[in-house]
Amino acid sequence: MSTPTDSSAFPPFRVFSELVREHAAARPGHTAFVQGERRLSWGELDALADRIAAALQRDGVQPRESIAISGANSIEYATLFVGGLRAGAAVAPLPTGATREQLAGMVADSGARLLFADATVPALQLPVPRIAMDGSSGHRSLQDWLAPEGSRPKPVEPQPDWPFNIIYSSGTTGTPKGIVQPHGMRWAHMGRAEAGGYGPESVALLATSLCSNTTLVCMFPALSRGGTVVLTEGRFDPLGYLKLAERERATHTMLVPVQYQRLMAHPEFDRFDLSSFVMKFCTSAPFSAALKADILKRWPGGLTEYYGMTEGGGTCMLAAHEFPQKLHTVGKPAEGHDIRLIDEDGREVPPGELGEVVGRSASMMTGYHGQPGKTREAEWYDAQGNRYIRTGDVGRFDEDGFLVLMDRRKDMVISGGFNIYPSDLEAVLRQHEGVADVAVVGVPSAEWGESPVAWVVPAAGAPAPEALRQWANERLGKTQRLAGVRYIDELPRSDIGKVLKRQLREKWASPD
Repeated sequence: MSTPTDSSAFPPFRVFSELVREHAAARPGHTAFVQGERRLSWGELDALADRIAAALQRDGVQPRESIAISGANSIEYATLFVGGLRAGAAVAPLPTGATREQLAGMVADSGARLLFADATVPALQLPVPRIAMDGSSGHRSLQDWLAPEGSRPKPVEPQPDWPFNIIYSSGTTGTPKGIVQPHGMRWAHMGRAEAGGYGPESVALLATSLCSNTTLVCMFPALSRGGTVVLTEGRFDPLGYLKLAERERATHTMLVPVQYQRLMAHPEFDRFDLSSFVMKFCTSAPFSAALKADILKRWPGGLTEYYGMTEGGGTCMLAAHEFPQKLHTVGKPAEGHDIRLIDEDGREVPPGELGEVVGRSASMMTGYHGQPGKTREAEWYDAQGNRYIRTGDVGRFDEDGFLVLMDRRKDMVISGGFNIYPSDLEAVLRQHEGVADVAVVGVPSAEWGESPVAWVVPAAGAPAPEALRQWANERLGKTQRLAGVRYIDELPRSDIGKVLKRQLREKWASPD
């Protein structure tokens, strides 16, 4: 199913750095970024982007090469992202919750020429320079690294197929998959910013990490229209978020379901003035109909749910405020997005039947960085040779063209908005000599939406389940850690040997 697009109405491709320059010239004193009590104007952002780009060129970073950034959300982080793009570099924002080995692997996989990090990032053995964003000791400081004030870089004109960023959507063991999103894909997000109600007076409040595509699909549309981006600090704090939203008169926000859940459950939620909100967005995890309804009832402004992947392809949008009777769905295909449903043999299914969701649009990754085999696995081609991205999700379209998700074909666990791949956790557990077999599944969590747990067939000399859990969590990234481990004599399997994970989820919920 697809939604046609009027290509003549879609703005022609623009380079993001040019937009920054234009907004800075038009309103140099207008606020671009807010972090705590700090504020950075558009004029200051433009000047800093020049100094960053000039320093990257001085250090030999060529257009389409990459730089890596890892750390807590900060003005420095955001300006490095913008400055890197001005130099024509691809930016790889890396998750701080990953282990040392994972981070080092991502830096290497991205081909980054430099790593910009703060004190939240552990010491790493890297062949590239590390620059301290926050002035932390032991590394060259960002202020010392920057080109002198007034520096201007050599002009670079990125093309639509140039890499904009490389997103690692979750920490992984071994070689991670870097999702290469080109400038054309990002422009597809920015070019229709008015559809989300963004404008020059927008104030986008971001409470998710800058390493996440979830955050970037809200930040860049706001910046593309000359608005203001407000960055929260530290761990998500519902009360702190509400105070900040009221103080800054936020108009837009992007949150994952677990954050909405915590906000709506806060006893002081209803005392805050949130009347400035124009639109709220949600993505990254299952979003219950009851929670959507509560938000619509108590939080002013519209509510839009996005269903899609960091890899891109097809996106569905549910304007919940316009279709309150469809809160159990993830909406219709976005304008210009073609979404099909296919069976296990790759054939399209008839209307009304279940199938794996595949999608095609202007918002599509180039591929997984350096992994053409994995890229091919993620692709599906129709009879005309058009390329689609597979989601691994199973759904059906209702009689009105709204997509209803039924199950996830892939076993990915979504915890607090982060994607966790069970195979990665299983690989770590199998390194322990006390593990004969293992299966990791996601189970419901009131706090995180889902949490990963492990069913283990113990070998001789296996430790107690809690000891094994602690052993594994010491080797996993923060967002991957197991909530529990249970022992089982034998994993349930189908006739062809596949582990029946649904049975394990049910058994976890109702133990014997």
